[in-house]
Amino acid sequence: MYAGREPSDRRFEFGSNWRRFLSILSEERIAEATASLETKLEPGALAGVSFLDAGSGSGLFSLAAMRLGAERVHSFDYDPESVGCTAELRQRYFPDDARWTVERGDVLEPAFLEGLGQFDVVYSWGVLHHTGDMWRALANVDRLVAPGGLLYIAIYNDQGARSRVWRRLKKLYNALPAPLRLPYLVAIAVPRELLQLVRHLLRLDPMGYVRAWTEYDRGSRGMSRWHDIVDWIGGYPYEVATPDEVFSFYRERGYELRDLETVGRGSGCNQYVLRKSA
Repeated sequence: MYAGREPSDRRFEFGSNWRRFLSILSEERIAEATASLETKLEPGALAGVSFLDAGSGSGLFSLAAMRLGAERVHSFDYDPESVGCTAELRQRYFPDDARWTVERGDVLEPAFLEGLGQFDVVYSWGVLHHTGDMWRALANVDRLVAPGGLLYIAIYNDQGARSRVWRRLKKLYNALPAPLRLPYLVAIAVPRELLQLVRHLLRLDPMGYVRAWTEYDRGSRGMSRWHDIVDWIGGYPYEVATPDEVFSFYRERGYELRDLETVGRGSGCNQYVLRKSA
């Protein structure tokens, strides 16, 4: 165990959440994920290129890259069950296809990274802020991007005091005995959901709240609202950054910002697409 890593019993089990997500994965969700990736990177951007999924989670976006014509896809994750989820998707949709490889690896481990080489597109959505050493992780993915390549990352927005409160709530979730985690999660989620319902009622749009659940995968990268709630409340380690901090960090390393999508003052992830100088 090296600097930055929390002991395993204090970390959120992302892979367990992704395993449950795979049970509801559908062609519609895959299509949404594929469309969101292509839209953000521009049509045709993945055709014939190499794609690294750093922190592959469910494996959904590695699958999307394959469907978009990537010549080579390599997926890795620190969480063994996430690795299993990604391997399961590979077996379901691209069995025995040598273009897609999956392994367990750590973005904080220099020896592992040295063996990966460089890729035309490096993708790490909502991952690096969960490593326990976010800025080192952000620096490490730089070495994986080929000259002229793209880096697509998503990092939690810094909300100041609210972010510090969320860090404590997330840490407590993971410190609780397993039987108490679901009640704790519900206790936090229900007031937030009731607030959303009230807002829809005040707008005379009660069905808007229903659609927020039934149509959540549309425009949300094919994800599931419930699994995203679990991921949000439980996701620890947890670090945040402002858009200016992230952009300045990569500008000093020779990147230009190609696309930025922020959540304003809200919670959630700011998304960055950056191109490395050739």
